[in-house]
Amino acid sequence: MSRLSEAAVKQINEICDRYVDEKTPLMMILSDIQKEYGYIPLEVQELVSSRTGIPVAEIYGVVTFYSFFSLKPKGKYVIGCCLGTACYVKGAQMVIDKFSDVLGIKAGETTADGLFTIDALRCIGACGIAPAVSINGKVYPKVSVDAVPKIVEEYKAMEASAK
Repeated sequence: MSRLSEAAVKQINEICDRYVDEKTPLMMILSDIQKEYGYIPLEVQELVSSRTGIPVAEIYGVVTFYSFFSLKPKGKYVIGCCLGTACYVKGAQMVIDKFSDVLGIKAGETTADGLFTIDALRCIGACGIAPAVSINGKVYPKVSVDAVPKIVEEYKAMEASAK
């Protein structure tokens, strides 16, 4: 999305128009854009700024403050590894390290093929099943280091069968 297509500009303008009567529309606009495109690059922030009158610096501050917004595209499968206290105590750091080893990327990065992104999350509210991992909304309970390669292979197999 580095250069916005006419269709993208039209879509983002439509999203901004949905919230024209809202007193504080920014979070709703950014949330809709994130859902639609998967990330919110500077070009989009500039367009939202011109449409809403909200300074780009304020928009950028919101995008970078909240972890559910992203400045870069994410992979098809976003692996959210919880590093909250309960998960961390039960070995979540070793789990995220194993995902990094298996995929060859660090937390916050995306594989070259665009399939996987690893996100380090603070808490996903699944303390009773720690350490927990979420992949595109599917929660994996009590994930062990040994389970990580199998989980990755499950998604790679889905991709292979889809081709």
